Amino acid sequence: MNKNISEIVRPNILEMEGYSSARDAYEGTQGTFLDANENPYGSLNRYPDPYQQLLKQKLSEIKSVATENIFVGNGSDEVIDLLMRIFCRPSKDKVIGFTPSYGMYQVSASIQDVEYISIALNAQFQIDVERVKPHLTDDSIKIIYVCSPNNPTGNLINVKDIEWLLEQFNSIIVIDEAYIDFANMSSWLSKIKKYKNLVILQTLSKAWGLAALRIGMAYTNTEIIALLNKVKSPYNISSLNQKVALEALQNKKAKDIQVHTIKKERSRLRDELSKIDSITKIHSSETNFLLIEIDNAEDVYRNLISQNIITRNQSNKIENGIRISIGTAEENNRLLKALKENNSQRYSTSKFDCSATNDLINRH
Repeated sequence: MNKNISEIVRPNILEMEGYSSARDAYEGTQGTFLDANENPYGSLNRYPDPYQQLLKQKLSEIKSVATENIFVGNGSDEVIDLLMRIFCRPSKDKVIGFTPSYGMYQVSASIQDVEYISIALNAQFQIDVERVKPHLTDDSIKIIYVCSPNNPTGNLINVKDIEWLLEQFNSIIVIDEAYIDFANMSSWLSKIKKYKNLVILQTLSKAWGLAALRIGMAYTNTEIIALLNKVKSPYNISSLNQKVALEALQNKKAKDIQVHTIKKERSRLRDELSKIDSITKIHSSETNFLLIEIDNAEDVYRNLISQNIITRNQSNKIENGIRISIGTAEENNRLLKALKENNSQRYSTSKFDCSATNDLINRH
């Protein structure tokens, strides 16, 4: 990347003065607080730390990333939205995303009135560099979103292709690593010092089992962190959510055990699904889900719902595709039982139809 970050930021964002909260003026934790118009009574009457310092300190310890390189958002979706606000001028700038992939990149672009250039992944769900090259000289492209491991396909994006993007484009490259804890590959976190245009997204929703908290993290250089802090809402993470997240991060061993169990179940589920005739393909996965292709996916999906087994129909992205989250052993067994029964019913019906046809032929 040849440009400085300031050259691709929206001019009005560079010039604006961010909101200064009462907690910006006084950062202490002790005192007689008469500055923020809070109710003086109760246990939840004070505004939370707007910069989540204790949470960032723990994340820094776990991830080996300095606190000044960490931004905590109300889910990764907040970071996706803020990056769009910082770098993209409505009706003028563009972003690139790959398909099939996480849908919020395009939704956020639509909300901001930013053109979304969707580039299809190849048959192996990898980036087709030749399809990307024509956009190299377009200075209006401000962000490229790469989901790796990818949702809903489950695969990692080739390292060499991501490196090519980082080196060739004068734009921000966002690598969404929501599922990285389930992958047999290291995070890109060690590269944020090398590439000034790199932003890494991670979350506590998946491996840490804290989806209800809506805690997402961005890891990047201090210049982009400052911009994120400048445009975010003053108190974007509640005190309760910060407290619960911090408590969970103290027990990394429990998280590691859960990840190991999920990966073990992923392997078992894959083996069992491979025995079902109606499933035509099971895609490799570095995530906590499996993408399968199955005959008459829409009917199977609705049949599972009728049994209170909820999967994700992805047929609008991948023909006859269903995405299956890895559940507990008991939940996975319920799914397998339902799919095997559905497969048996289809086989029996097919056999009956074939016999009836043969009888009709013989009579004539």
